[in-house]
Amino acid sequence: MKRNKLIIGLSFLLLFTAIVPYSFTARPALASGEPLYVNAEILYLREGPGLSYPILDTLKEGTEIISIEKQGDWHHVQVGQQEGWVAAWLVKTAKVQKDSSTEKTVISQVNALNVRVAPSLSASVLTKISSGTESKFLRQEKDWIQIQFGEMTGWVFAEYVTVKEAKSETPKTPETPTDNGQPEQSNEPLQQIDPNTFTVNVSAVNIRKKPDLTAKKLGLATEGQQFKVLSRDHNWVEIEYEKGKKGWVYSFYGTFTKQLKQNPSSEKEEAKNFVTIIYNGTNLRESPSTSSNVVVIADAGHTYPIVESEGDWFKIAVNNRQTAYVANWVVSENNSQGTLSQNNTNKAAERKEGTLKGVTIVLDAGHGGNDRGTTGVRGTDEKDINIITAELLRSKLQSAGANVVMTRESDIFVDLRKRVAVSHQAGADAFISIHYDANEDSSVSGFTTYYTNGYQKKLAEYVHEGLASKVNLKDRGPRFGNYLVLRENRQNAILLELGYLSNPSEERAITTDYYREQATLGIYQGLLNYFDDQLEQ
Repeated sequence: MKRNKLIIGLSFLLLFTAIVPYSFTARPALASGEPLYVNAEILYLREGPGLSYPILDTLKEGTEIISIEKQGDWHHVQVGQQEGWVAAWLVKTAKVQKDSSTEKTVISQVNALNVRVAPSLSASVLTKISSGTESKFLRQEKDWIQIQFGEMTGWVFAEYVTVKEAKSETPKTPETPTDNGQPEQSNEPLQQIDPNTFTVNVSAVNIRKKPDLTAKKLGLATEGQQFKVLSRDHNWVEIEYEKGKKGWVYSFYGTFTKQLKQNPSSEKEEAKNFVTIIYNGTNLRESPSTSSNVVVIADAGHTYPIVESEGDWFKIAVNNRQTAYVANWVVSENNSQGTLSQNNTNKAAERKEGTLKGVTIVLDAGHGGNDRGTTGVRGTDEKDINIITAELLRSKLQSAGANVVMTRESDIFVDLRKRVAVSHQAGADAFISIHYDANEDSSVSGFTTYYTNGYQKKLAEYVHEGLASKVNLKDRGPRFGNYLVLRENRQNAILLELGYLSNPSEERAITTDYYREQATLGIYQGLLNYFDDQLEQ
């Protein structure tokens, strides 16, 4: 009898353990991550983090989704009882309740500031914003700030912006009268997000018959041109480039934005120039000198009409009774129609010793996209540290007044001849190609500067000398190198190999922030010395 009871009891226990786990696993896991909203007309929910994965569902604009995790440019999300992956650049964060006491504004300090889909230099560029443009501060992660620009949410590098507290008691609107009775200039962006309009952001891009880099070329689109979007295919956009004519362009060379039209207050009104302060605590002085008395201290975002220019200074109207001077390197200059003034570009010849004002430098971050370059023994991809180094160098050169052009600004493939074309189109005074080296012999170490043509040798020597003064690697000297970006380049061009990723100990050293800081400082000093020497000749 006891044995029968024991058998019956064990049977119930086995049945219970078989049922209970099933009942738990049948319940879908609830995501407790960040709420997001679809920011496109349609958004595909995919099985995995990439465009090649099958589509699970189609989501409409405004649909709320919950982020579970993020991998690169993709969010793992939950939509109702379903899980999948969506592209990060097609969603936006939930709108938070406005708090006037903590609201901040982000102001760009540079022209063509990249707004990226993620806080990384290798992330895709959503759009570019001009110097003085204001956007809403959302949050900060280390060296990156998330902003809301129009209907778009993206990330900008903190070093290139100024963050200021919003003044809730006196909100700024385009119709707010100033002391002289005239409406104050609005800092609204001159472009807005529009999924049906594609604006070209590079000097030139090919229009092709099919969405393929090998397809027949139909024409050429130039910077600033806008086209109606007909359809999209992964990273390609079908546009109407002429009436009744269709073609395809690569989406990384532009943004889905359109220019806003401004209505002039009077047809007879002349385009007046004004400046926008781009740094908090900027001194406005009595005379055009850094030693003169400070009249007013202005914060980023304030705009003032220009009375006249005196050398490197603007005389501005603080109000209808007072004028002051501000240095042209702490402001952006615009006219009343919202376009950038060309005054600065006409002063290319007005160089001063110790600055790079008037100098155009093209920085070429080697490799990119499916071209990884060399890979270090510790797993470092050359293409990634090339662009990090180039971005750091750009910051230093721009601070000295240089006009800097990048051949690539994200993790995309750029053909070698396209890089040379960028150098020619920009009329580069110096073209600097940045790389890291490798060798089958893992004991090989050091940094090298290459040139091909005789007119490039002097630049190579100056930059190499600057590098040698700042880094502690083996000095391999400036050398001849038969590289296409140098050989086919009509401009003054050099190629830098900043250390060997194939050497384990050297890879460990050259992938640090400290090394990149010292290397870019050395390159900067070499360029400064080279162009100062040109002034003396």
